[in-house]
Amino acid sequence: MAIEFASRSIPLERRLQTAAVLQWVYSFLALAQTCIILFFALLFTRFWIISVLYAVWWFIDWDTPTVGGRRSPWLQRSVVWRYLRDYFPIKLIKTADLDPNKNYIFGFHPHGVLIAGAFTNFCTEATGFPDLYPGITPYLLMLPLWFRAPFFRDYIMSGGLIPSDKDSATYVLKKNKGGTAVVIAVGGAPESLDARPGAFTLLLKNRKGFIRLAIENGASLVPVFSFGENEVFDQVENPKGSLLRRIQEKLQKVMGVALPLFHARGVFQYSFGLMPYRRPINTIVGKPIPVLEDPNPTAEEVERVHKLYMEKLSELFEEHKVNYNVPADRHLSFI
Repeated sequence: MAIEFASRSIPLERRLQTAAVLQWVYSFLALAQTCIILFFALLFTRFWIISVLYAVWWFIDWDTPTVGGRRSPWLQRSVVWRYLRDYFPIKLIKTADLDPNKNYIFGFHPHGVLIAGAFTNFCTEATGFPDLYPGITPYLLMLPLWFRAPFFRDYIMSGGLIPSDKDSATYVLKKNKGGTAVVIAVGGAPESLDARPGAFTLLLKNRKGFIRLAIENGASLVPVFSFGENEVFDQVENPKGSLLRRIQEKLQKVMGVALPLFHARGVFQYSFGLMPYRRPINTIVGKPIPVLEDPNPTAEEVERVHKLYMEKLSELFEEHKVNYNVPADRHLSFI
């Protein structure tokens, strides 16, 4: 197969977009590991005091991720994220106003490979979230293990990320009586194993923890569908029951993270690599579904709200799919 190289005459703007996405991909795939290595490597140099002082700070600051984190508006407004946005490009589409005196749980679908839409829309201000939803502060949930990585934990907290456990989500919903939006990629890491172009299968049928969380805290549910999320990477075929899929599922259970074998393009050529394709991602935020607060919801109530949520998510998809070149005969499938 002939390799298609990028032209030397590519405008500077596009080169900066590529650089922004390169650092984002690196952050997702290797920055945590790099920070861990750096932390221990410094101990064996004349700069050992940096790791020692950070360790003291880390001990004092250990619980911060679980109590709302520590966001950095300056970093969220960085020009880097605007270049990241324009690479695909990524857009955030509003369908209804959200009352800043209420709290919300956004169910984000699909997870995709690297959850590009959720990160850009809810961890940065590049797509205009504060302008579209004034008075609402989003908190994107991320696997707790990443908040145990030195230096890296501070970086991800700066974007408003908090651990994806019940206590962390409940804290921000209880602390703030209004104006909080907890964003949950409901399918989680396992769903990324099915993320490939043309896929509309969501891991949702038995995912009811976020529904219970909403009822317990009286937070309205907001379905969110990100068209194009599965289009930016190809993935090695891994049908259920295959050897590769069994290995991936085993590793996911042991490590807590999924390892999809994805690929797309490179930095200087378009034939192979880990850079995403330049394909648009359009994230549609649906209308809020009111939820009555009940500290001890019954299984029947959780089931009822869960069914309503799936119906509203399907309606959101069907209403907007024609705008994003989804065939009329394609529908969401829940597993």
